[in-house]
Amino acid sequence: MKQLLKFTPILKDKIWGGEKLIKVLNKDSDRTDIGESWELSDVKGDTSVVSNGGLKGKDLKELISEYKAELMGEKIYNHFGEKFPLLIKFIDAKEALSIQLHPHDDLAKERHDSFGKTEMWYVMQADEKANLIVGFQKEVTSTEYLEHLENKSLLDILNVDEVSKGDVYFIPTGRVHAIGAGVMLAEIQQTSDITYRIYDWDRPNPDGTYRELHTEEAIDAIDYSAQESYKSVYSKEQNTSSEIVSCPYFTTNVLPIEGELSINHNDKDSFVIYMCVEGSVEFKYENQTEKLKTGETILVPACIKDITIISEEKSELLEVYIK
Repeated sequence: MKQLLKFTPILKDKIWGGEKLIKVLNKDSDRTDIGESWELSDVKGDTSVVSNGGLKGKDLKELISEYKAELMGEKIYNHFGEKFPLLIKFIDAKEALSIQLHPHDDLAKERHDSFGKTEMWYVMQADEKANLIVGFQKEVTSTEYLEHLENKSLLDILNVDEVSKGDVYFIPTGRVHAIGAGVMLAEIQQTSDITYRIYDWDRPNPDGTYRELHTEEAIDAIDYSAQESYKSVYSKEQNTSSEIVSCPYFTTNVLPIEGELSINHNDKDSFVIYMCVEGSVEFKYENQTEKLKTGETILVPACIKDITIISEEKSELLEVYIK
């Protein structure tokens, strides 16, 4: 499988969505409420389809079935079989998302026959005073939490951070979180669409109904502990991949790039995903050249080890793989 792979984005209209994914990231839609662009998905009913090269028109499931470890990596294919383990998105919150959390693997398997959902956020743009809700200010009990939920005073116990471009947050399962209004970000997560929504700002749908809340399911899935800070600390070095998040489910590096860079992935038994979060770059592999602009994503199969990336402007990539 000697091809760099691009996929057609799967756009999701959301009650809280806006126009940044269309106007800033050039996604193709005439709607004004697009909240998510699923760049790479193996979620049932939302399988990504190749948009380039000789494999154009094939979907991710067909690729995995045909190419197996060549695409995934030996260890990953042996562990996950024909299920792609990551879901890659860009998100635009015109309004705040619901306050929510995700169950861990065991609970998700038992209740939903699904993976859990550990995820991370990389802020690409934030309006003035835009914020993220991540975790509790201090450790609470389930009783205290339920009291605040009932009194609609959850924000009194939750940690709220104003954010700006480049901020990174790691969201393990159980951690209460919400993307605030005015934030556009890249999200990397386990392949799962299981969310426990605990508060939705008393916001009705266009038809006057309300989205389902998962009060009971959430109680034993929440991590009630607290941290001093939830923001990830990392450093950047020009034309160098620097790790920003690493967990059993994925590793994400940041790669600021200008000029030409040759990369060798012999140290990885994994596919590698690149998300362009600033500028534009060109990927070269043998006789193939693929351009990647801000808001676009490319998948490098595990069997491709040597690539060249060229940028004629100051650009930045997220590099995602599994250790």
